Amino acid sequence: MENGTATAPADPQSESAQEVARPRPLRADAARNRAKLVAAATEVFGEQGAEASLEEIARRAGVGVGTLYRNFPTRACLIEQVYRESVEDIVSRGAAMRGSREPFEALATWLDQFVAYVARKKGMAAAMRDAMGPESEDVFREQSGRMMGVAGELLGDAQRAGVVRPDVDAFDIMRSVSGMCLAAAAAHDPDSTKRVLRLVLDGMRYGAPADVRPAAG
Repeated sequence: MENGTATAPADPQSESAQEVARPRPLRADAARNRAKLVAAATEVFGEQGAEASLEEIARRAGVGVGTLYRNFPTRACLIEQVYRESVEDIVSRGAAMRGSREPFEALATWLDQFVAYVARKKGMAAAMRDAMGPESEDVFREQSGRMMGVAGELLGDAQRAGVVRPDVDAFDIMRSVSGMCLAAAAAHDPDSTKRVLRLVLDGMRYGAPADVRPAAG
């Protein structure tokens, strides 16, 4: 009591609820197991698609199936984590290239790696939509924005260096590259993406005509 005013005793139930609400950091061994599961899932989904066996993922990670389900209660949870970490990887690669390579080389190399990233996804987007429903769109919007952001930064560097046409924007590039990846997958011709990407890059170079129209007639 101070100045005649009583201080209310702490509510033990409230404090207990706050403790429960605060996420506890994973133990080192638990964190390692989680990382091994995500790495194994990335590998297995890349080989077999998003419907691959969860038991096979646990086996490759060197953990029990129970450990997998403790970390990822549903297939959708695991797919989402693999998706988020694969986006983090491709975004980090782009950021690391800025300033460490010539601007056009950085852009071309990152787009080449983005093509490989798209090829590895193998139906993961459709599986996430099926499992998560409308909630998946928020995840896609957030992560697509991150990839578009790094593409825009690499493109801007190349344009300021005067090696890429000023009328090209990041949306054009990402839509073109994603489209050619889908077309190559439908045609079962993954090698065609490399050839088409070279054409896209050549068309972006400074000095290429800015407004190419088909001849009349």
